[in-house]
Amino acid sequence: MNVIFISPQFPTYYYNFCDRLKERGANVLGIGDTPYDMISDETKLSLNEYYYVDSLEDYEQVFRATAYFISRYGKIDWIESENEYWLETEAQLRTDFNVTTGPKADEIAFQRHKSKMKELYEKGGVNVAKWILLTDLDKGLALGEEIGYPLIAKPDDGMGASDTHKIHDAEELKAFYDTKDPDVTYILEDFVPGHVETFEGITDSNCNIFVATSHVMTYAVMDMVNEKLDSTFYSQPVAGRDIYDIGEKTVKAFNAKSRFFHFEFMRLDEDHGYLGNKGDLVGLEVNMRAPGAYIPEMMNFCYDIDIYTIWADMVLYDKCFFDIERKYYVAYAGRRNGREYKMSSWDIRHEFKDDIMLETDVPEVLAEAMSDHVFIYRTKTKEDMHRIGRMMLAHKNDDTVYPDILDTEEAEKLRG
Repeated sequence: MNVIFISPQFPTYYYNFCDRLKERGANVLGIGDTPYDMISDETKLSLNEYYYVDSLEDYEQVFRATAYFISRYGKIDWIESENEYWLETEAQLRTDFNVTTGPKADEIAFQRHKSKMKELYEKGGVNVAKWILLTDLDKGLALGEEIGYPLIAKPDDGMGASDTHKIHDAEELKAFYDTKDPDVTYILEDFVPGHVETFEGITDSNCNIFVATSHVMTYAVMDMVNEKLDSTFYSQPVAGRDIYDIGEKTVKAFNAKSRFFHFEFMRLDEDHGYLGNKGDLVGLEVNMRAPGAYIPEMMNFCYDIDIYTIWADMVLYDKCFFDIERKYYVAYAGRRNGREYKMSSWDIRHEFKDDIMLETDVPEVLAEAMSDHVFIYRTKTKEDMHRIGRMMLAHKNDDTVYPDILDTEEAEKLRG
């Protein structure tokens, strides 16, 4: 099998996808915009060949790279990046070279446009916040009059929490409309009083889920970015719980076959008229790629598996050969440069040396949402996980700690 992997060198740990494919005999062909002598040795060893382009945003260069690989290795069977930024590039390459193992250019809109995501969520029976495309100020003001404020405005075709705005009244909406980027289409939607819970995993060619987990976001990504909050989230069980049921429903609605997927839902922190009661789940966004923020590693630590091998086995054999049994709670504690904490990094390493699974600096381009330095650790109990997290993130000069929030288990107890 010939597999093209776009940008195997970034994020730095993505070479693992290529490595597991190559271990199993695939020809793994990388296209990246980092010169060969600057990529890591791990990335070099994970590839059969690497083609350097000046810019991955220059489609003509990427097209030529793909044509070169075809001339050298024959038909391409799979094209991937596992990176939201390159999903459209992947789809266009599949279209131009007739690669059938993923969405083509005319099928990619629902992966990129939040409005299309909401339409499919609704078709799948998942509640979503009321929304409009903000193409006319009067329509935006009418939405505000209908459902009240605050409202959230963000690019319909956008990534992460960048360019996301919380609008508190009609005057703020008018000011935003007058100053927004005229070349960007924004979606305007009801503010949902809740927190994000994710559902991510890998499916086979019939949309059956091989492995899945969920993570509870302690703060909204928008707030972590805009308010420079410490980045923290943690894993939770999914088997037999509502997050699995709604996640499976979403897999079917979006026809997420042969994919690594990452879905985001809002768990209501209070009753909300048309959306449901406290503890209910609301559809937010879908991503047909691997989750970021080292979540693949957290899945490994949670289940004692190798998620990259499971993905490679899906690509090559459409099978999973692992027994999936949850063993640990896993949490992400991200600390900001320039902020003083009660525990030094050395103290944390010494105190929790048996719990820490990964410690790393976050690349600057990702640190806005993920913080600058991260400890990922695991425990046998949820109570120990929260206790350690609070100690890692306690500030030296104030009493800031991450808050207690309602998770799947507590929401189901609430509903009886």
